[in-house]
Amino acid sequence: MLKSTVFKQKDDRDRLLAMPYIERSKEKDSQKWLSSDLIKVILGPRRAGKSVFALMLLKGHNFAYFNFDDELLAEEKINLDELMSELKQVYGDTKYILFDEIQNLHGWELFTNRLHRSGYNLVLTGSNASLLSKELATHLTGRHIPIEILPFDFSETLKAKQYKFSLDDILIPDKKARLFTFLTKYMTDGGYPEVVIKDLEPRGYLDVLFDAVLFKDIIMRHKVRFSKKIDNLGSYLINNISNQYTARKLKNILTFKSDITVAKYLDYLIEAYLIFSLDRYSNKTGNRLKSPKKTYIVDNGLVTAKAIQHSPDTGKLMENLVFIELVKKGYKPNRELFYYKTRNDREIDFIIKDGYKIIELIQVCYDLTNQDVEQREVKALIEAGEELEVTKLTLITWDEKREVKMGGMFIQFIPLWEWLLKN
Repeated sequence: MLKSTVFKQKDDRDRLLAMPYIERSKEKDSQKWLSSDLIKVILGPRRAGKSVFALMLLKGHNFAYFNFDDELLAEEKINLDELMSELKQVYGDTKYILFDEIQNLHGWELFTNRLHRSGYNLVLTGSNASLLSKELATHLTGRHIPIEILPFDFSETLKAKQYKFSLDDILIPDKKARLFTFLTKYMTDGGYPEVVIKDLEPRGYLDVLFDAVLFKDIIMRHKVRFSKKIDNLGSYLINNISNQYTARKLKNILTFKSDITVAKYLDYLIEAYLIFSLDRYSNKTGNRLKSPKKTYIVDNGLVTAKAIQHSPDTGKLMENLVFIELVKKGYKPNRELFYYKTRNDREIDFIIKDGYKIIELIQVCYDLTNQDVEQREVKALIEAGEELEVTKLTLITWDEKREVKMGGMFIQFIPLWEWLLKN
């Protein structure tokens, strides 16, 4: 069984290497790590393109490949010495190895450590965020470099659609209209590669993907007894993006027996790259931990796929899109990225930190046609800017570009499309 699996997977590898490829934004930065002896760990949600990214990273090298998420291995206990022997017979005496979905191998940390000490150049992929925070930190301290791959950003989506756009093109009505067609679709359908490239409807494809992640990466991995409960929790959070929550409030709404169980299930959903949890900023750790959190989803397509209402709230989709874009640019939630409440309870969608210093406040607003809405958003930014001593104040709009001065402070209004492409 192992021999035939290795041969079958080699065919899969060669087929994927020969396919057209959308270059990812992180590829150039990641290439520089390939020749180092650090273990390259590519993390992200299922079907976000980790495997193809890893394969293309190694393209041009003779490398062995093995996928631990193969259904043929479901009932097999893999003899690792036998696996290495089979890989050597098929690929020759190479030091480059790509192990896909490594979290499915029990005791993978010790195995990869042994290979690393033997001089192998390893690339690993995994669909579980705890690989980064727990197992990697414990077993591969100082010997690995994490690379996070999420669904396509907007510039990658335009590449996939073979649409070239420069900032000057916004002055040409036809080109602007076409760009906004892509942006609207991206905001509702998301950036999962197969949804973008094959023009799939999120409902159906992403609904099935959500169920697969829930079953494989959560229910089976953590032996969850109450699978319906965690399904309900995931669906509820997806339908309430950017809303504040506490474990106790969720317990009461979804009739859990304890908020400890809710907190545990929330961690599972975060580990599986389905949701992100964002803390409220405070320079006092106790206040930060006690405050309600906000929830965001890894891709807007999942919101559309799992939406209970007829059509998701456009403003919420836009806010979720900005959050995910900030994460894709490398800002770590609850370390460099937070939300904020002023002393007068005005909410700021995102604050960005660089080390100990807050460098930018960002507000997201889809519809500014109501003057009261604009005044509310501007006042929140001014008030927060004064409290936190921040001068870079940004209001991301759907299609307005201007500068507003109030109270001696300047606020930059920037259209979503420009912010996405400039960043």
